[in-house]
Amino acid sequence: MSHRLGMAMAAATLLAAPVHAADKALDYEFFKTRVEPVFLKKRPDHVRCYVCHSDSNSAFKLEKLAPGSTFWTEEQSRKNFQVVSHLVVPGNTDASLLLTRPLAPQAGGHAYHSGGRQFPSRDDPEWKILAQWVNGGR
Repeated sequence: MSHRLGMAMAAATLLAAPVHAADKALDYEFFKTRVEPVFLKKRPDHVRCYVCHSDSNSAFKLEKLAPGSTFWTEEQSRKNFQVVSHLVVPGNTDASLLLTRPLAPQAGGHAYHSGGRQFPSRDDPEWKILAQWVNGGR
């Protein structure tokens, strides 16, 4: 194979990569309607994600709800989207901290999550919602 042909093939591969990544773009409306409610849901033997992650100084810091509010404002949801988007690798659930930190280690999760194992397995319905979003759900 000639040097030029090899370079052309490498360039074509690099140019094609962003197209694939764009296919897995994170959808804001899916986040707002399907993912954010997961953060507010109470699960047996656990506090809601929101309880710890609205007061934390971690990378996963959710906006505080206004007193008496049951959901975020549009502006707050957009801020949450920006924060949470940094915790995922679109199209790769195994590399997305949002999915691996609260997942039980025997299911492929991290060994440590101070909030306990929110999701005992990848079959958990809420874990599947998060995974769907990471995988380009709309």
